[in-house]
Amino acid sequence: MSGSFVVADYVVFALMLVVSAAVGVYYAWADRGQRSSGDFLMGGRRLTALPVSLSLTASFMSAITVLSNPAEVYRYGANIGFYGLSYVMTMVVTSEVFLPVFYRLAITSTYEYLELRFNRATRLLGTVLFIVQTILYTGIVIYAPALALNQVTGMDLWGAVISTGVVCTFYCTMGGLKAVVWTDVFQLGVMLAGFLSVIIRSVVLQGGVFPIISDSQQGGRLNFLDFDTNPLRRHTFWTITVGGTFVWISIYGINQAQVQRYISCKSLTHARLSLYINLLGLLSILLCSVFAGMCLYSVYKNCDPWTAGLVSAPDQLMPYLVMDILGDYPGLPGLFVAAAYSGSLSTVSSSINALAAVTVEDLIKPYINMSEKHLSWTSKGLSLIYGVLCIGMAGLASLMGGILQAAISIFGVIGGPLLGLFTLGILCPFANSKVSLFSFNCGCLLFLGIQFPSSCTIFSTSSPLLADNWYSLSYLYFSPIGTIVAISVGLLVSLFTGTVTYSTA
Repeated sequence: MSGSFVVADYVVFALMLVVSAAVGVYYAWADRGQRSSGDFLMGGRRLTALPVSLSLTASFMSAITVLSNPAEVYRYGANIGFYGLSYVMTMVVTSEVFLPVFYRLAITSTYEYLELRFNRATRLLGTVLFIVQTILYTGIVIYAPALALNQVTGMDLWGAVISTGVVCTFYCTMGGLKAVVWTDVFQLGVMLAGFLSVIIRSVVLQGGVFPIISDSQQGGRLNFLDFDTNPLRRHTFWTITVGGTFVWISIYGINQAQVQRYISCKSLTHARLSLYINLLGLLSILLCSVFAGMCLYSVYKNCDPWTAGLVSAPDQLMPYLVMDILGDYPGLPGLFVAAAYSGSLSTVSSSINALAAVTVEDLIKPYINMSEKHLSWTSKGLSLIYGVLCIGMAGLASLMGGILQAAISIFGVIGGPLLGLFTLGILCPFANSKVSLFSFNCGCLLFLGIQFPSSCTIFSTSSPLLADNWYSLSYLYFSPIGTIVAISVGLLVSLFTGTVTYSTA
């Protein structure tokens, strides 16, 4: 492996951080007259479709995507490309079912809907679970990629973690949602540039696109015809399209970080448009990450760096390839590292902004009477506190990564039942408030039963075909089953309790 991190690489990385911070300063200055928390948290609901759409794409395409997706293709094959179908179905369902309800209610927190439709206890449960899950998740999102990049490039681990964390907290606190959206636009550009630098150099080295496709075909990596219906298989056409659709609807349809963006658009048309333009962004990133994985396979088909012990985890394969083929080009390894960290920054900034929004709307406004000016300052203070908490959680991840990963997998279980609860409220007018907590808890309890014995199997298995038992159900089916159980229980209990309350919410 040739090359190592040089001054030019650090300059490119630092430039990405400086531009991100500058956006925060610009919006703090441009909006210095803003007096309300709505301006800070929702951009005054005056945003347009294009920047929001690019921000939506960047928010959930984290550094884990930049590093893990190509490694997944390298090890198991390109059938994760079927996520493209789940993205299409997700945008249609979100724009037709969830978006119109949230937009017309003009809510800031998605959990406000749960109180309007069911009761305050349901709203509080949703809010608290979201806060805990998001803080845990951001810790892993910051630390895991930093560790992989540090071990391969030699870039200082804590220097990178703290600098990205501080810059992220700075522009979230200074500029609010507008700063988050516009830094996401810039960071998405950096992510695509990082991917393209690796892809173009690999294509040149391998003699064109077709030799890469041919190598992947001969190596069994173009496994697109895998229509096996076995639910125990980790990734097949069905697990990715069906399971993936439910997972992504729970993110785009009800997750605060995403909903907050598109309901901040200036009209319902702009909000819908933002979802469909975002679909093009998601498909572009997916195509880049799948093809980068094929490049990885083509370059290392005869000498696997992982089995040879040159890298200690699959997430290090992409950084290893970058240092190997781009190490002689000062600045380009820095561009790829900037791309990976852009993934982290865009995800963490969205999380900080969303955490501040739900705390203000669900935990402060209903109980404490404050002026808009004080709420605006409270929102900024909360952004700062949550930013520090997220950096602290990254430190915790370094000490107890395995435990934190298990905690995230357990909290990940709530996405399905929560989606079931929102769907029940929107599509089933006769579902009453008595069923909300009961149906949600049933969905969660079912999967806690599966998760505890299976978390080791699911997260550590090195084979795409998992052990043949119920506990080895593909992790992508957790969300659809949780959703279906919550809806089914809710409907049955509503019918049997007899007190039917019709709602048009």
